[in-house]
Amino acid sequence: MTETRIVREDIDMRALMTGFPTGVCVVTSLDDGVPWGMTCTSLCSVALDPPTLLVCLRRGSPTLGAVLASRAFAINLLHDEARSSAELFASGAADRFDRIAWRADDGACGPHLVLSAHTVADCEVSEASEVGDHVVIMGRVRRVSILQSQQPLLYGLRRYATWPQAVADTDPHLDFIN
Repeated sequence: MTETRIVREDIDMRALMTGFPTGVCVVTSLDDGVPWGMTCTSLCSVALDPPTLLVCLRRGSPTLGAVLASRAFAINLLHDEARSSAELFASGAADRFDRIAWRADDGACGPHLVLSAHTVADCEVSEASEVGDHVVIMGRVRRVSILQSQQPLLYGLRRYATWPQAVADTDPHLDFIN
């Protein structure tokens, strides 16, 4: 049996979560026609029936305000060439939607980042719960749009990355087809 060595013991959520790589998305919403959005890595699937996603948004964020006011949002899953979009939406720049291509058709629950996202899920808020400094939003998926077949952008160890090796013959959307 090997001996476990404790390097540091405390409660440091950032240090804990930096060792858990995840995909990167931009959560978007429209409030009275005004687009809002923020980079987010706190996303997970909750249920297949009904199709439900969970996203955690910082309390006080204008994007959260738009999501709660409109009761709708879009999850833009970023592809591996969209690091600049992830950084833009993490920056809080007021003109972010002027600096990126997006659209919101009649069925959209929030702006679709058409050049940065490989897939977009349009969701309606089914539940919202405050937890600490964030609000957990449950969203019922109303539509999924596949925009491009590209690998996902990843974030972990405080940096953006892509899959460690090319997976040219793999389409991430085909794995879910029965």
